[in-house]
Amino acid sequence: MNLPQLHYAGGPEGSGFTSVTPGVGGELLREAEPLLRYEPPLRAPSAGFPEALSLSVLSDGSRLLSRAVHTGAGFDFDSGYGGGPGAGAGDGFHAHAVHLPGAAGAAGPARPLPVTAWGSAQWEERTPAGGPPPPLERIPAPGRHDRAALAAFVADRGPWLAGFFADVRRAVEEPDAPRLLLVEEDSAAVARWVMLACGVLPHQRGQWLTFTTYARRPLLAPQRLVGVLPGDVPAEPWPWRVYGAAGAGVPGECADLWARTASAVWLAARPELFAQVRRLPAEPYAAGPLASLALAAGIPLEPAAREAAAEWDDTAGAGSGGAGPAGAISVPMPGAGTPAAEPPGPGASPAPGPAAGAAGTARAGTEAAGAATDGPGAAGAAGAGGIRPAGTGSAPEAAFGNRAAPDAAPGNQGTPDATLGDRAAREAAAGDRAAPDATLGNRAAPEAALGNQGTPDATPGDRAAREATLGNQGTPDAALGGQGVVGSASATEAASAAGREALPDVARRLAHALITDPDRAYGPRERDSLAELPVLRALVLDRLDALAAGDPAAGARLFGRTGLRLGAAEALPHLRMCARAAQAGPEADADRVLVLEALLRESGVSLYAEPLVLRTGMRLVWAGHPPEAAEAGLVLATTGAAVHRDAGTWELLARAAAAAPAGDGAAADLAPELLRHFGAELPDGQRPALLLWELVRDLRAGGPAGDGLRRALELGALSPEPGAREAAYAAVAERLLAPDGPDEAGLRALAGCEDPELLAAYRQAARSAPVAERLRSDPGHLASCYAAWSAQPQAGPLWRETRTELLEGVLRPLVRELPAAHLAAAGRELARHDGHRAREFNAWRRTSAADRLRGALRGLIPRSGR
Repeated sequence: MNLPQLHYAGGPEGSGFTSVTPGVGGELLREAEPLLRYEPPLRAPSAGFPEALSLSVLSDGSRLLSRAVHTGAGFDFDSGYGGGPGAGAGDGFHAHAVHLPGAAGAAGPARPLPVTAWGSAQWEERTPAGGPPPPLERIPAPGRHDRAALAAFVADRGPWLAGFFADVRRAVEEPDAPRLLLVEEDSAAVARWVMLACGVLPHQRGQWLTFTTYARRPLLAPQRLVGVLPGDVPAEPWPWRVYGAAGAGVPGECADLWARTASAVWLAARPELFAQVRRLPAEPYAAGPLASLALAAGIPLEPAAREAAAEWDDTAGAGSGGAGPAGAISVPMPGAGTPAAEPPGPGASPAPGPAAGAAGTARAGTEAAGAATDGPGAAGAAGAGGIRPAGTGSAPEAAFGNRAAPDAAPGNQGTPDATLGDRAAREAAAGDRAAPDATLGNRAAPEAALGNQGTPDATPGDRAAREATLGNQGTPDAALGGQGVVGSASATEAASAAGREALPDVARRLAHALITDPDRAYGPRERDSLAELPVLRALVLDRLDALAAGDPAAGARLFGRTGLRLGAAEALPHLRMCARAAQAGPEADADRVLVLEALLRESGVSLYAEPLVLRTGMRLVWAGHPPEAAEAGLVLATTGAAVHRDAGTWELLARAAAAAPAGDGAAADLAPELLRHFGAELPDGQRPALLLWELVRDLRAGGPAGDGLRRALELGALSPEPGAREAAYAAVAERLLAPDGPDEAGLRALAGCEDPELLAAYRQAARSAPVAERLRSDPGHLASCYAAWSAQPQAGPLWRETRTELLEGVLRPLVRELPAAHLAAAGRELARHDGHRAREFNAWRRTSAADRLRGALRGLIPRSGR
């Protein structure tokens, strides 16, 4: 692509273009000029002058992406640079724009969304030297993305998100829809609103959603989303929809189910699901596909969204003609960055896995999904508790980046060849199901016995894969059309009335009802039906096993609230673990690692043959939460890393170490192992915390304090986990106060860091009992501490405050108690290295209280005017 650049600047003396890529026509410049002008606010806001990132549509259908900033100076049009006649007036600005040719709906490769250019380092704040700028190949690259700030923003605006998404949808689909006014003190917050909007829309709609992050006069702004400061909200009546921390009122009811589901996805910090849903064959803004992916990711949804997911899943299943993953073209997991596998031949079946019997069938389905995504750890890598597929990041750019192919035209949210088989392969790789291809023929072959191979449910594994996605879909009535399992008749009567071909569908409905509301669904008729029809029982239990893998807690609840029990010969690993967990019940003082081992034995299969049982067991024991670091270390040591990668449970281990409290010593031993085995898969939010814990281990083993201090400060600024940061700062402080003497480079870095948390950790370590004991027993340590705490008097105020507190609050009280021989030995030790420092030490320890008071008072007297 050739994207011409435009530079425009202005001030009190006027404004105009200062540099333009050759070939740009005058008509484009005339139309762009009013869009590039920047009017600063009447008063400089506390957050600084706003930045105006704008996307506008021109009359020929092309777009103009621009960024204007306040420069605080006038502009010299003779030289082309700031500082001219208007310099100092404070009203100067510079605008840098990129022209994006092509009209809406034009075919082409995937492009990043324009809003991703927020914060890009490629935006210029003054006209560059060297002549006219060359055209760019792409829009400015994204700037540094602050995930923690975006997460906090989403949490703060959570009650308004659903209404906002509904209004954004109307704004892009209805020309007469009200525009959106985003009232924020900081233009960065407006940019986040725009990011959220573009992230949920179909790709082409997000490309053409016009916006500006700042407008001094919003009534004149032509964009659909307009950011304003609180003082610039127009008083005139206008069809605005107002959002923002400084302008939104009480959130109202939102009738748009798609918007409410999109809000739940953003609040769950899973924006990559929006990139995935664009690959599914569905209408734009359909709630069902997004709800189905959200349920697979473990996001709790309202009943209406669960029903929409179930309806869409059934519709997609009917439209696929019963074809399962083995008979459809495989596509990679959206955002996973893996090529599609070759489609198997007609009628091909997945190759059997290493396990035998029922476990082998389940493993075969998992391996088929893994092959479809061309990744050894893709299968089962994303559980309903939030475990994500290997290689799929949680960064919000996954929602609006250019990883997924754009829609062919606005409103086309799917690809023509995105069959249900494509979806099933991706969802099996996403992992929130056990045995996605587990056909009942491999367990008891009940359908083969009934002779219904030609029915739509002849491959129940296809339905089991979809059912495991939906998990807890709602009430039994919702699953069964509002009439219980089979209305007023028993399952036996229903099967007799509808024919043997209907039995799989009856079994599916009953399984969903049992997992959703076991108290209501497991009545006398259902109990008798399961006892009278072994084939129905086999079908129901098979589906329950798949559903229990997606929601182990619901599986345990089923056995805890009903009289359903498993026979010794029924090979249902996930259901057996759920039954054992329900029978044992929670024990507050139980060794949870031993409980996990007991559940794995109860499954009846090897976790190395069927890794998903490890995920089910961990979710039963820890209820979806990470274990403690010591527990995670034991689990990793006893099972090995490979099975955690296959099961997708490695993220629970990583969360256990990353979120460990500062005093948890086991995290320092666990983190290096996790970095060694799963370093490539770790999300950006966890990696700094694990590196901090690894640093703690190295410092405790005697690593250099100077390098450790610099590393701790760098990683501490990136890590959102306070425990890891506190532990690293404490380890640095302990290393600086170690018996073998302080590290000179480390002390210089400490004095110059001016980091309040690190200096607080150092003060706390200096006041600890071990340090006090060493000061009393070792004159050399006393000398080194005095040298360290009296050094760098010219450093910043925080260090001066720290050294004064340590000298007067820690060292002087000890010096008063020590014998003269001890102090003399400390003085001789100082004299060996620095005679001047030894004389200072002797003078300091003899200073009287009156002298110290006079010195303190002298320090309070201002030096000016003396």
